[in-house]
Amino acid sequence: MTVATLQAFLPELVLLLGALGLFVVCLGEGRGRRARAVASGVALLAVGASAVSLTQSGVLFDGTYRVDAFSQLLKVVLAFGYLLVMLVSRRLPAIRGEIQPEYYLLLDLSVSGLVMLVSCVDLITLVVALELAAFPLYLMVPMRLEAHGQKSQMEGAIKYVMFGIAANGVMLFGMSYLFGLTGTTSLPLLFPRLQPLMHSPLALVGLAMTFCGLYYKLAVFPFHFWTPDVYQGAANETASLIASLPKVGAVAVLIRLVSLSAPDNPPLVLFMTVLACASMFYGNLIALQQTDFKRLLGFSGIAHAGYALIGFVTLDRAGYSAALYYIVGYAFMVLACFTVICHVAPDGENLSLEQLGGLHRRSPLLALTLLVGVFALAGIPPFVGFMGKFNLLVAALGRGHLWLVIIAMVNAAIGVYYYLSVVREACLREAPERAPIVLPWSSRLLCVLLIAAIVVLGVAPGRFLDSVATSVACVNAAPSMAPAALVAGGAR
Repeated sequence: MTVATLQAFLPELVLLLGALGLFVVCLGEGRGRRARAVASGVALLAVGASAVSLTQSGVLFDGTYRVDAFSQLLKVVLAFGYLLVMLVSRRLPAIRGEIQPEYYLLLDLSVSGLVMLVSCVDLITLVVALELAAFPLYLMVPMRLEAHGQKSQMEGAIKYVMFGIAANGVMLFGMSYLFGLTGTTSLPLLFPRLQPLMHSPLALVGLAMTFCGLYYKLAVFPFHFWTPDVYQGAANETASLIASLPKVGAVAVLIRLVSLSAPDNPPLVLFMTVLACASMFYGNLIALQQTDFKRLLGFSGIAHAGYALIGFVTLDRAGYSAALYYIVGYAFMVLACFTVICHVAPDGENLSLEQLGGLHRRSPLLALTLLVGVFALAGIPPFVGFMGKFNLLVAALGRGHLWLVIIAMVNAAIGVYYYLSVVREACLREAPERAPIVLPWSSRLLCVLLIAAIVVLGVAPGRFLDSVATSVACVNAAPSMAPAALVAGGAR
């Protein structure tokens, strides 16, 4: 294996070697502190490695794994998200002390799966990466401490596993249909062969079933049932991971799949439109009734998955770029909200909206972080949420989907109501005197990074949008035969 091959595969190598190091640490003494230090170091190294390998391209493993501008940009986003999640998971008060090292090991493995997922261009490697990203999360949810006899973490874990297994089973069944129709598992070969058969019932059913595993990750209706219960039952730090990075990976794989379709595909457009509308209405209307902050974020996450699907209805690069930009911004927005949850509830308990009362007095920085995150989720300018929705609606309108744009605007107006109720509790309602919240330097750094990301991506999105558009344009381009491709195998 040459230096060029190692550089192309550097982010994955760093994360996998980090998992091996964490496994060794889990066997020794003083495990908790050492594991946290190792995981933080791996996150920093992963950011550096993904930046170093940003310009690499080629194919690996006989064409089943593609390193291109699209995957490398997303690896930077996922590595940076991993670092932010590590800053959120500074103390892990709700995780049993004796298993905290294993928690960091599972966290690293899950991020490793997501990093591999964005480079998979074969159904087989796609399934392997999805499972590597999912199974650690299944184990992380029930790690939460049992408080006051409540076992919501067990209920959430069971629902998460059962729905996950069911969605993956349906996805594999659909993949078997696609393989039977086309005779290949390679995505660049599969979809062109599928185009002449696209109007056959077997092709439509196979394609719809194949998308199930990704819709489950994205929490799209009707694959959403696990979301609020898992958010509520999992530890706050675990919920912050589940709510952010897996959604970026799911959108990335959807772009790889849907972009291979013909630009004129009415059945696929209808399918995506129905799911987008159902997700937006269901998520927003149920979120209106929530008093638990994490459940509110869970239902709103279903609505935001519907917004992201608007980009796929267009079946063009402008829509795919808008969807990817939106979901990256959403990851930062929801991490900002979970940062506040983790610090306002320092013992790891769930947080009701009433407990946010007086936050502007207890910690102005946390109140500002919450304000920026919630305003961005509501789509209020000048934050990334507004610019993300604007790009999605412009892309959809450009393809003639006027009614879908109107429905999305109505849902955005509904969302503003419950998001502003969070702001009212935190910044306008006076509450009984509570102790001020003292933030360590790492938490202050985290708040500043999240605020900066949300504001900069909203105010000056041009450079990032250009990078996203360029990377999306490379999704289906023929891979360059870089040294990495020559050593590891050519296209299949």
